[in-house]
Amino acid sequence: MAPEKYEITGLTDPFAEIRPYKDDEVAGVVSGLLHSAEFLDTLATYRLGHLAGYVPRPLRPLLRPLVRFFLAREVRGVSDVRSMQLVIERYMSRMIEAATGGFSVSGLESLSPDRPYLFMSNHRDIAMDPAFTNYALHNNGHETARIAIGDNLLTKAWVSDLMRLNKSFIVRRAVSGPRELLAASKNLANYIQHSLLQESSSIWIAQREGRAKDGVDRTEPVIIKMLSMSRDKREQAFGEHIRSLGIVPVAISYELDPCDAMKARELYQKASEGRYQKGEQEDVASIAQGIAGEKGRVHVTFGTPLGDELETPEAVAREVDRQVITGYCLHPTNIYAYRRLYGADAPVPDELYLEEGDCSLAEFEARIEAMPEAHRPYALGIYANAVVSKLALAKRSLPPC
Repeated sequence: MAPEKYEITGLTDPFAEIRPYKDDEVAGVVSGLLHSAEFLDTLATYRLGHLAGYVPRPLRPLLRPLVRFFLAREVRGVSDVRSMQLVIERYMSRMIEAATGGFSVSGLESLSPDRPYLFMSNHRDIAMDPAFTNYALHNNGHETARIAIGDNLLTKAWVSDLMRLNKSFIVRRAVSGPRELLAASKNLANYIQHSLLQESSSIWIAQREGRAKDGVDRTEPVIIKMLSMSRDKREQAFGEHIRSLGIVPVAISYELDPCDAMKARELYQKASEGRYQKGEQEDVASIAQGIAGEKGRVHVTFGTPLGDELETPEAVAREVDRQVITGYCLHPTNIYAYRRLYGADAPVPDELYLEEGDCSLAEFEARIEAMPEAHRPYALGIYANAVVSKLALAKRSLPPC
């Protein structure tokens, strides 16, 4: 059955509030950012780092023309989505050189660059998970994917503009009630299907809402249920719909998690106090740390598209989990942490284990020891749980979703 078609011009665009910006919108949005005082002030603070603290607040607006000049030079010639993506690629290349010990990819040779996919990824880092996925796609002859991002991260208008320039679309979570949430979820599902089947544009979406801060990668069936809202139940079976979306599980593994100390603190507070109160700008700090922090070696594994034999959201979630856990590339840091928690003689998986890493055992232990003692078991778990998941899968004892 052909998917429902939407007219997306002018006032009839049902996705106008959530979709990425189109080519003919890019120049105007870029111009707006160049004249956004808040954006320019934020960029000045980011670029100057701690030096920004020495500039008296009343004098900080004087930095705006300088920041605007350098930013305008960076985005000179940006007139459509592709030219904006090329700017992002330059920054990604610099970041990989400065903040990783190497970047590698596997599995893309089995996917066609001529068709779109719905890449469903494990979620460890807010910004870098989709960024590394898209970098891998771009460098291997595939079109980059549109990126799902929660509106909880878009606390400022300029943040939303910046994300939507970079092919992000908005997942609306801040809605007022069940009826509004249902409508927002269906609109999102329809947009994803429209992007894939009518615009031939791939999608990146996380397997769960929020990061797997404890290192346990599991798919939330509610994500699959949301995707199925775009199905015409009278004419299309559930499995057929899943196959039509071209869902490809993706496993991203970082040798070092730049946010491990922040995550360990949160996990400790939840365990000891029963709750954790997130700071007002904590997500922004996590994004910045994830981008700039040392990541060691990074690997992205692309799985194989899901077929039509999966008949329930739970079955889809289990298959995504199986492929993510199987494809997750273990680093020596995962083994260091696992043996520190479970003993030096604890058995480890043989497959997908990188024997040489960017971080030595001594360096890793010093990293953990620098954290408060009470936080250390949680930090170790962030790394060790990937090993636990692989061992459980090998024994066919993965807990049901």
